[in-house]
Amino acid sequence: MDGQEAGPSGRVIVVMGAAGAGKTTIGRHLADALGWQFYDGDDLHPSGNIDKMAGGSPLTDDDRARWLELMRNAVATWVDSGARVVLAASLLRAAYRSNVLGPERRHVRLVYLRATPALLAQRLAHRTGHFMRGSLLASQLAILEEPEEAVVVDAAESPDTIVRRIRHEIVEWIEGGRAP
Repeated sequence: MDGQEAGPSGRVIVVMGAAGAGKTTIGRHLADALGWQFYDGDDLHPSGNIDKMAGGSPLTDDDRARWLELMRNAVATWVDSGARVVLAASLLRAAYRSNVLGPERRHVRLVYLRATPALLAQRLAHRTGHFMRGSLLASQLAILEEPEEAVVVDAAESPDTIVRRIRHEIVEWIEGGRAP
């Protein structure tokens, strides 16, 4: 079949990184620039997880299990339906990414917003209206495993610069559907 797949095959770009890296901001800008849908992984957290983080307690892997399952199901649905989606989600450990991307991995590109702990702390100190507290940053950095196969961008750059860089890095994948 000329290397083409049968049926719809969506594309998902996952913008990942620690709290304060700018996942939601960059994800929204990127989705707008591409004309794709945007989803925030935080919206899929069970209410108990949000309450726990809002109270200043880090999540355990058991806490994250349902959240990861919901994201895995969403990614599979988007790919199967032919959707084009940008998803903002921390996915700090390789195991979390593997779980969420599952068999749809070839239809997903990871974008890692790399930031220094100082930049993350500064941004979290000025953040309002979000359940994730700056006091949880150390627990996130302790479990962070930088992805091996990702577009890596400096989170300190301006949103416009970051979006341009991401688009430049993945244009062939977007247009031709080539796996990373």
